[in-house]
Amino acid sequence: MSTSDLICGLKLTHDGGVAVVADGELLFSTEAEKLANRDRHAPMNVATDLAARLADHDLAPADLAAVAVDGWARGAEGETWVEVFDDAGTANPVEVALYHDEPGATGMLDGVTGTSPLFGTANTGFRSFTHATGHVFASYCTSPFARAGKRALVIVWDGGMPPCLYVFDPGTRHLECLGPVGPISGALFPIFSSHFDAFRVNHSDRMSKNAGPGLEALLPIAGKAMAYAALDEVSEDAIVAMRHATDAVRLVDGAIPAYLWTRKVLTATDGLGLSDPTLIGSLQQYLFRALLEGIKDMFARRPDLAGLPLCMSGGCALNIKWNSGLRASGLFEDVWVPPFPNDSGSAIGSATAEMVRLTGNSALEWSVFAGPDVVETGHPPAGWTARACDIDELAKLLEVRGEPVVVVSGRAELGPRALGHRSIIAPAVSEGMKDRLNEIKNRESYRPVAPICLEHRAPEVFDPGTPDPYMLFDHMVRPEWRDKVPAIVHLDGTARLQTVGPDNDLMFRLLTAYERSTGVPVLCNTSANFKGSGFFPDAESAMRWGCTAHVWSNGTLYSNEP
Repeated sequence: MSTSDLICGLKLTHDGGVAVVADGELLFSTEAEKLANRDRHAPMNVATDLAARLADHDLAPADLAAVAVDGWARGAEGETWVEVFDDAGTANPVEVALYHDEPGATGMLDGVTGTSPLFGTANTGFRSFTHATGHVFASYCTSPFARAGKRALVIVWDGGMPPCLYVFDPGTRHLECLGPVGPISGALFPIFSSHFDAFRVNHSDRMSKNAGPGLEALLPIAGKAMAYAALDEVSEDAIVAMRHATDAVRLVDGAIPAYLWTRKVLTATDGLGLSDPTLIGSLQQYLFRALLEGIKDMFARRPDLAGLPLCMSGGCALNIKWNSGLRASGLFEDVWVPPFPNDSGSAIGSATAEMVRLTGNSALEWSVFAGPDVVETGHPPAGWTARACDIDELAKLLEVRGEPVVVVSGRAELGPRALGHRSIIAPAVSEGMKDRLNEIKNRESYRPVAPICLEHRAPEVFDPGTPDPYMLFDHMVRPEWRDKVPAIVHLDGTARLQTVGPDNDLMFRLLTAYERSTGVPVLCNTSANFKGSGFFPDAESAMRWGCTAHVWSNGTLYSNEP
């Protein structure tokens, strides 16, 4: 591999990371939160840290042919920079592109250029693309449509912007920003939810240096609120009140209008006797309807777009209800959501935007297991033993003991979903397993546990049961299976399915062995991490956590049973 091929993408702010692409292939993407049990959504903005991530893969800054930096929001004083820090804590400003693109914008692949001591004392030249443009290419370049050379639509719906529609033609490298297809910034859902007791935050202390006003406190809310909404039914009266509030408040400009909108809705629905889950679920439904209406309006103006495949990106693309609704709408040839639609994919997005600009290639070869490799554990901590254990033995352990096992093995997953390399795996046949997993993870009782299922048997257990390897769509659990795998059935009868084929070798072999012995092709899968931190980087962390009796890593089983 020639160093002239190496393109590095950087995300310096929250959900920080480093990604390197070479000759159209993703070599690695290292998210800050996946290192040494760092905080969830941690930035990666220290020069020596950035250089160390290259060194992990025997690379140096001088080896890079190009560096691309994710854009960010304009600051309160109109500044357009983020910061990278030296070892002394001195901040060096990095002038970057803005957060979003204007409708009709041209030259989005031109970006802005600059120099900064990104990796140490020497200045490094870089190009910066808007944050939204990075989201476009993180999604499109990893899609099956890119591999087929297809023109496709991309919706970017992030916390600081309404859903914005793009169309990209790989043949001409022409990216067109068509503008919003909805009136509502993605931050509205967590902002609204944060007014209820289950998710309340201190609204007088919402500033974050790395993420902007309120964002750090709001980042964990959306996923929890989506699960919470299943506790009650949607109210059409509440949806009417939300529609009226949207007519009265412009929601696309920052967080303050979202708080005003929320106050109008809460006032209008105060006398209706609606539960908190009903109000949150009604907002979720209202937002989806507004999105669908906006897309249809755009198609009426641009009929040439109707029926094209769709890529989703931005933090809102983690909402499995909206993803599933778009896929079921019949408006698109197909719908693709990458496993890193939020800012965990922004380093990849910057690198792929520069790849498209430099090479004309818009199809990225990649694996979801391109994160940091597991850190090997030496001697286990006191009270733990270690022995060799193959996949068949691990499957038998799950069957016979019926206990959860932490699996920390190989290279980490990209994005926020544990997909089998940094997971807690458990049998799904006991109704109490969901409560057990929520208890050991210190999660709310209403939170669902995701199923992992052999791809070829998924249609038998789930409806529709189509291939979904990244837990980004919901499926109904078929009635005849609900009592067989009760631990993975959510309150509304759905499940956030992860299907597994031979490309996920570890989980495929484990599920195959478990199915061969039990006849059940399903196990529970939830992330393995300290509360508030990213995935465990090693087996030692899981043993120190101490909430399971068994930890499996690269063919070794660690146990602390009496």
